[in-house]
Amino acid sequence: MSKEILLIGKNIKRLRKQKGLSQDRLSKLANLSYNTVIKLELGGITNPSIDTLQKLAKALNVSVDDLLR
Repeated sequence: MSKEILLIGKNIKRLRKQKGLSQDRLSKLANLSYNTVIKLELGGITNPSIDTLQKLAKALNVSVDDLLR
């Protein structure tokens, strides 16, 4: 598993927790499945689509770049 994929997952988890959101709540705000959020945070999705990243960024009120750093 690449460092970039793990970094995206860690960033999503960190930002989600900073906002006080559960994985379930984030999935609903981003209009994604609960399992997708879990898999992203754990690095189980190795090639998330830009659409997925944009939905998460919008739900977290951050830029896509913030998810990738």
